Amino acid sequence: MSGRRERQGGPRADQGSVRRRQPATGAEGGIALEPNGETIRVMVVDDHAVVREGLRTLLSRLPDLEVVAQAGTVEEAVAAARETVPSVIVMDVRLPDGSGVDACRTIRSEHPECRVVMLTSYADEEAIVSSIMAGASGYLLKDATPDTLVSAIRTVHRGGSLLDPQVATAVLSRMRQGSAATDPWSTLTGQEREVLERVAKGETNRQIAIDLHLSEKTVKHYVSNILDKIGADNRAAAAAWLVRRQMARTEA
Repeated sequence: MSGRRERQGGPRADQGSVRRRQPATGAEGGIALEPNGETIRVMVVDDHAVVREGLRTLLSRLPDLEVVAQAGTVEEAVAAARETVPSVIVMDVRLPDGSGVDACRTIRSEHPECRVVMLTSYADEEAIVSSIMAGASGYLLKDATPDTLVSAIRTVHRGGSLLDPQVATAVLSRMRQGSAATDPWSTLTGQEREVLERVAKGETNRQIAIDLHLSEKTVKHYVSNILDKIGADNRAAAAAWLVRRQMARTEA
């Protein structure tokens, strides 16, 4: 299904079929809602209309999620993001007029506050690495459970990052091919190493600050230093770097 007829007329930004809901006050389906009661504004990008509608229906059932836009192409996604500025974007990797990776890179450059979860049918190593480098906070396979997708959206909205286990395996395989002549780990302080390990677990700056008895500003400074030292563009890339290093040491 190409969805071409549906795409006539430009981006489907906030089509009016999704009503605004009151902030969440409890849990639904066993998944914890956003603790501050904030509604997460979501945009769904996929070239198949049936997939878009299925995701919209799924996400709209949750009181703390609101689908504010849908798109089926790179052009539509970029335009819809400019119009609605969603909190989280669920983005298909392959689109009719280009790559979801390109859309992610453009949107993140214009709206750094937007978080992107890449969603695809299979673990394409090149696309995974490219997505992370383009600023995606997460990468899931389409066979992930609904609860996993919802949890991923909430995790990246809180500033965390994640990789589907199968995706992580592909990333490790690809990254092992890289050169390890100089190990940046040796340049990290003890505190920076502990912060990096917690980042790799998906913890937010706030969670890390509470656990380590630091201010969020201090944690943010540590994270910035870590990214510079290991040559990572974002938290997801840092997490993948640490997993690769741990795997390499285990196999050595």
